[in-house]
Amino acid sequence: MKLPKKLVHKFVENLPEKLEEGTVYVCMGMATVAHNCCCGCGNEVVTPLSPTDWKLEYDGGTITLYPSIGNWGFACRSHYWIRNSKVKWASQWSEEEIVAGRKYDRGAKAGYFGKLETSREVPIQQAPKGKQELVGWTIWQKLKARWCSQFQQSSRKIDEL
Repeated sequence: MKLPKKLVHKFVENLPEKLEEGTVYVCMGMATVAHNCCCGCGNEVVTPLSPTDWKLEYDGGTITLYPSIGNWGFACRSHYWIRNSKVKWASQWSEEEIVAGRKYDRGAKAGYFGKLETSREVPIQQAPKGKQELVGWTIWQKLKARWCSQFQQSSRKIDEL
């Protein structure tokens, strides 16, 4: 399959059941962006929008999503940026860089939310070398798990007041 050089974006109320190749779906109500992996492997990529996850810029004609998208949990391990609705390929990361990046992300979340989550309330399949990934989940399962996790965090914060 030929890799898309230019992506199309669609602002949607709900994410579709099947994602079209080369289309980036932006669902502001769910604060989520979803697309098929740009390498052509067919995996669904879900990028939540939040102060500690991804940010979206829309200039009226194109979208930019940052930081980069590193699909380290997929067999393809693709890494790219979406800038001005175009795919900009990035270098592969080593296992050490991936671990360091995940540690940085956890620290950023801990700093923003005031504490580090010590447990997950959603099922997780153990991956090699102790890495934890949501393996084989559909886009809807991932979104539900994320929503439930955020709801539980909000409930805990309210309980603390």
